[in-house]
Amino acid sequence: MAMIEVSGLHRSFGENHVLRGVDLAVEEGTTTVILGSSGSGKSVLMKHMIGLLTPDRGTVRVDGEEIQGLSEHGLARVRRKFGMVFQSAALFDSLNVFDNVAFPLVERGGLPRREIADRVHEKLDVVGLRGIDDRYPEEMSGGMRKRVALARALALDPKIVLYDEPTTGLDPIATEYVDEMIVSAQERVGVTSVVISHDIGSAFAIADRCAVLHEGAVVAEGTPAELRESRQPFVRRFLALWYQRR
Repeated sequence: MAMIEVSGLHRSFGENHVLRGVDLAVEEGTTTVILGSSGSGKSVLMKHMIGLLTPDRGTVRVDGEEIQGLSEHGLARVRRKFGMVFQSAALFDSLNVFDNVAFPLVERGGLPRREIADRVHEKLDVVGLRGIDDRYPEEMSGGMRKRVALARALALDPKIVLYDEPTTGLDPIATEYVDEMIVSAQERVGVTSVVISHDIGSAFAIADRCAVLHEGAVVAEGTPAELRESRQPFVRRFLALWYQRR
């Protein structure tokens, strides 16, 4: 079953035609990485998935429901199915790890403090972090901050987690930790993951399927092994540059 289904998606900003008929299906319980160079439309596509942008043409279905035309109340209900890990982690500098992860639970309300604590520690365990409740973001590495951000994204038990360039700015060891974190979350919690990235090595390490976005359209899609064998010109050039830099 497709947890997210994008069909014939077009979006322009003035004369800039960013998306030109994107078709993409993200299967439930899988990790899909959307690859592409800067300016290829990856972030714009992700914003359509969560209903932050409305397409000029085309449709987006989330968990079987078409989200175009929904009221604000309807969109809010759909967005509760998502968790989000931002490129910068976007933790609150003034809050410690516990309170950062607890934040969405406290905001939603209705849970006793003991249950909030249990959930926070459960999600920190998923990302491999224990005993750091009292640490602040400035006391952690970039990789650790990303893992705390994922724990916070998982706090409300979303069906889907979106990752915006999760390995940007990280060294190779931290990148490997973040890759392992994404795979672990999928395996242990069963979430559907969508990752936007230009990091081919990371993508091939975590993806069940990859989709390559170029000039506003998906020009290739498949498993990492299938992409390695692709004859599509942009994909071949994209991969060749990566191989040269390894």
